[in-house]
Amino acid sequence: MGYAQLVIGPAGSGKSTYCSSLYQHCETLGRSIHIVNLDPAAENFDYPVAMDIRELISLDDVMEELGLGPNGGLIYCMEHLEDNLDDWLNEELDNYLDDDYLVFDCPGQIELFSHVPVLRNFVEHLKRKNFNVCAVYLLDSQFITDVTKYVSGCMASLSAMVQLEVPHINILSKMDLVTNKRDVEKLLLGSRASSFTVRVE
Repeated sequence: MGYAQLVIGPAGSGKSTYCSSLYQHCETLGRSIHIVNLDPAAENFDYPVAMDIRELISLDDVMEELGLGPNGGLIYCMEHLEDNLDDWLNEELDNYLDDDYLVFDCPGQIELFSHVPVLRNFVEHLKRKNFNVCAVYLLDSQFITDVTKYVSGCMASLSAMVQLEVPHINILSKMDLVTNKRDVEKLLLGSRASSFTVRVE
């Protein structure tokens, strides 16, 4: 049985930084994990890429050949991935042992994990391949200082939770950029309703 973690959240929430930190932490502990890039628009990585969706399709190629914009192009790329789960993904997964741990660094387009079924179908495919899957949702902690942004972030997280139907943890990232830490403490310590865990980078 394999293990998989889907790292999701809005663009700029620190998903790739989280993956890099997780990789370094596991290296220090002597544990082996494999980071998978599922973002067809990604260019630079701070971690070794075990599998890369850009070997199947890239956003730049789609935008150039089909004349799509960034958002439409990204949806097209992910739907192309969905069409190739039985071919490309299965071939890539065959390179890993049953007890390997895969971490999927996902794109930051909210629709992918809250509205369209692409990532849900991706998760179901992993389950059929005998993977235990969980989701990690990252939200920029600066959202906490603006009530409307925070509520919006919580709703997006809840939508992803309902859509993916896997064990799920929420993390507030970029705590080092929050100027007033008391706002965060007041919300997280004073409210039992909060479902977010703080992560300091």
